[in-house]
Amino acid sequence: MSAAIHITESAAARLRAMAAERNTPEGGLRLGVQGGGCSGLSYLVDWAERPRPEDEVFEHEGGRVFVDARSAPFLEGTTVEWRRSLMQSGFVFENPQAKSACGCGQSFGI
Repeated sequence: MSAAIHITESAAARLRAMAAERNTPEGGLRLGVQGGGCSGLSYLVDWAERPRPEDEVFEHEGGRVFVDARSAPFLEGTTVEWRRSLMQSGFVFENPQAKSACGCGQSFGI
């Protein structure tokens, strides 16, 4: 199993709300990585009703994140945070392995 994915209080609260809104109590944020994007790798983010058997499941105060085995090495130690401002809101990923990132924050290089 890889090092933990850290889920902040704000992200856990948003994940709990999303599970309630979707009526998916076993649900969570599916976080993955794929080749591409302006920095070499990009994040895949989706909602999953439940984890797949091969997923690693990370949980903090009821907020859940599911990571597939192929993506796990690229995401070790990543912090998942929910940020809200006047201009935008969304999940932000602070990945300690990322050596470079694009301006939009959706792509990174290792």
